[in-house]
Amino acid sequence: MKILMLGDIVGRPGRREVATRVQALRRELGVDLVIANGENASGGIGISAKSAKSLLNAGVDVLTSGNHVWKFRDLHSFMGRESRFVRPYNYPEGTPGKGLTVIRPEGLEPVAVLNLQGRTFMHPIDCPFKAADRALAELPEDVRIVVCDFHAEATGEKQALAWYLDGRVSVLVGTHTHVQTADARVLPGGSGYMTDLGFCGAWNSCLGMDPEPVVSRFVTGIPSRFVPAKGPVILQGAVFDIDDSTGRTREVSLWRKETW
Repeated sequence: MKILMLGDIVGRPGRREVATRVQALRRELGVDLVIANGENASGGIGISAKSAKSLLNAGVDVLTSGNHVWKFRDLHSFMGRESRFVRPYNYPEGTPGKGLTVIRPEGLEPVAVLNLQGRTFMHPIDCPFKAADRALAELPEDVRIVVCDFHAEATGEKQALAWYLDGRVSVLVGTHTHVQTADARVLPGGSGYMTDLGFCGAWNSCLGMDPEPVVSRFVTGIPSRFVPAKGPVILQGAVFDIDDSTGRTREVSLWRKETW
């Protein structure tokens, strides 16, 4: 099985580009599934139910998220109904939505998608390491392919979780920083890994946002409203080739596409 994983979708530029191109990308790359982090798809921070529906209807198989997922309240009930949308698993019990889903595409092996959130330099929620143990223990016996999106700030925390889960998940990728890393590889236990997938949005930007207010905030220290940048768009992520019989990744390739 081949899976394309896309980094954080940022604002309307990223959302429109992914929705417009996802079916063509499936054919071009020969991938069976497309999984994308959508937590910044609406206005650059958060994702509305409408935006989530549009991406799923366009052909994204599963949307993962992160710490900004709570901004739009209409998404809370949507998460409870839509099995193809996951929020970080390690939020406290009773939080809307779910952090683990199993999809069973026709003609393909079942795939579990787990979303976790880091704690270093982020809101202190439940331990992602212990949460991963609990999540993996919940999986049906026939599920061999497990994909994990670890939405975290610190590279060291991402790498540590990857080593902790090596051989127990098929793929572990980092999201959240919007900067694509050049360390795509297969770990000794067979888990495909990449510290950060990058982002899908305006390329002439600061993490997908208009640079001017971002620079002003650093220079002056005065808070300013960030808005998604405009202009040429880039899509970033990675392609994972997974052995169906073992659930181990055979090959991982960093991927990016300039769309201008």
